[in-house]
Amino acid sequence: MSLTREDKLRELELLPAWRLRVARAGKVAESVADVTPVVLQPDVSAISWDALQQVVSGCQACSLAKTRTQTVFGVGDPNADWLFVGEAPGAEEDKQGQPFVGAAGQLLDNMLAAVQLKRGNNVYIANVLKCRPPQNRDPQGEEVVKCDPYLKRQVALIQPKLIIALGKFAAQSLLGSDDTIGAMRGKLHDYQGVPVIVTYHPAYLLRSLNEKAKAWEDLCFARATMRQLQSA
Repeated sequence: MSLTREDKLRELELLPAWRLRVARAGKVAESVADVTPVVLQPDVSAISWDALQQVVSGCQACSLAKTRTQTVFGVGDPNADWLFVGEAPGAEEDKQGQPFVGAAGQLLDNMLAAVQLKRGNNVYIANVLKCRPPQNRDPQGEEVVKCDPYLKRQVALIQPKLIIALGKFAAQSLLGSDDTIGAMRGKLHDYQGVPVIVTYHPAYLLRSLNEKAKAWEDLCFARATMRQLQSA
């Protein structure tokens, strides 16, 4: 026998207070699910560079779309041998639409110059996430999952010879690892068939000056590795 609306309401009134709250919350959730559209993320595995940029700029796949100013696709040479990948845009990146601006960006430019590289000249710079997490909090799992196809497609289109993972989060996301920076440094890893070298994030180096010597070791390792890759 099916219950009428009045029967259901009467039943709810007999529930303990905590169960009543749960029941009502479930009812609200059902109502929201009925009217909230499911956002389908397009397949980007075979699209062009321009099409990928358009998809990223209009992405609504996760909740970061509601809080961002704009997406941060990346910057540099789309045919670069070198791909530098950071964590996520910060406040200035969110405003300007480019990765690694401000003090951390200046330090990254200095790091590039130390190994005879320059932003935009055989170098591309991107992030794991294309949107800024609110208050610069750590990226969450779902956000990484939603953004991963974009980075994969960038790598496939750029076809870099070497990826430099900047910081623990970028390294762990790219490599699917929980290892520390210390455990990942000094080794060649792999992402989508491309060699990966791990080093510290420039923002971390600004706070930990004593680690700059280790970052220099990583850059020297990267430069020597690139020479081998280019001569192969």
